[in-house]
Amino acid sequence: MRIPNRFAMAPMTRRASPGGVPGTDVAEYYARRAAGGVGLIITEGVRLADPVAAWPHSIPTLAGADAVAGWRAVTDAVHAHGSVIAAQLWHQGAERDDSDGLQPVSPSGVNSVGAARGRALRGDELPGLAAQYAQAARNAVEAGFDAVELHGAHGYLLDEFLWDRTNQRTDGYGGSVAARTRFPVEVVAAVRAAVGPDFPIIYRFSQWKANAYDARIAEDPAQLEAILGPLVTAGVDVLHPSTRRHYLPAFPGSDLSLAGWTRKITGIPVIGVGSVGLATEFRPGRRDGDIIAAAPVEKVVEQFTAGEFDIVAVGRALLAEPAWVNRLRDNSLDGFAGYHAETALARLY
Repeated sequence: MRIPNRFAMAPMTRRASPGGVPGTDVAEYYARRAAGGVGLIITEGVRLADPVAAWPHSIPTLAGADAVAGWRAVTDAVHAHGSVIAAQLWHQGAERDDSDGLQPVSPSGVNSVGAARGRALRGDELPGLAAQYAQAARNAVEAGFDAVELHGAHGYLLDEFLWDRTNQRTDGYGGSVAARTRFPVEVVAAVRAAVGPDFPIIYRFSQWKANAYDARIAEDPAQLEAILGPLVTAGVDVLHPSTRRHYLPAFPGSDLSLAGWTRKITGIPVIGVGSVGLATEFRPGRRDGDIIAAAPVEKVVEQFTAGEFDIVAVGRALLAEPAWVNRLRDNSLDGFAGYHAETALARLY
């Protein structure tokens, strides 16, 4: 997969596809960011076919001919501007809203704050769940996507298997780091078998969860390697470590970010992300937030030059300005949202 530059659009949920089918407005939304210079677009989370995977139904799916056709219009619109696009495959696990009466499923029936929620998946259900990911990936290929990303971050299903607080299983899928990694590895293997050897698979993971910013799936680089190594062996081509601050060290005793450690441990391409150029805290459901000590924009270049990541993903800035990347290239972002562009970032092109 050839990407025209080193900038990606981070996945951001929109709930703008009635019945799960993306319409022309969705195609226009992503096309604006492609026209604005983004090299790689990663879509909002796309729910699996099983209704229990995600709610509400305005979250798009890849199940069914109408949804595939809708996404084909999206990928065609993005490709028309020379960009590539990946579909993010998503199961919400215990974090699923149950207001529609369906019971969430997860590794242990426990959510990210440690509260009982829904029910635990039986061992005999797991192969079928992995097959759902595989079918969604096949449909992504049919819809013209250039890659898929597996959402294994932020306390959702795959991440719930990795984190010891949400994985309290006593069978072969719980306990040790290797056992907790087993189901995500099986999902990757199922997707790889479905799409063949040459279709890119991205895997997004995180330490933090939506309701637990101090959470950790790995306490040190050795544990991180124990998690990531099997995922790469199973077929992951690109890793996307989601952080709240791209510039913060991942572990004590080293200045390396989580992206940097991921790159060092695995040697495969890495996407760095986390408040790039921003100085405002993200608070779901609020328009304001606390001011944070943002790193200077030169830090992105410093980390890239040091080999900590291969691609940088931008989220909120692209919501405010679809042409953010082109304006950065043209050095015309001064004064935009309090963000001051530096020509040094042109190295990322």
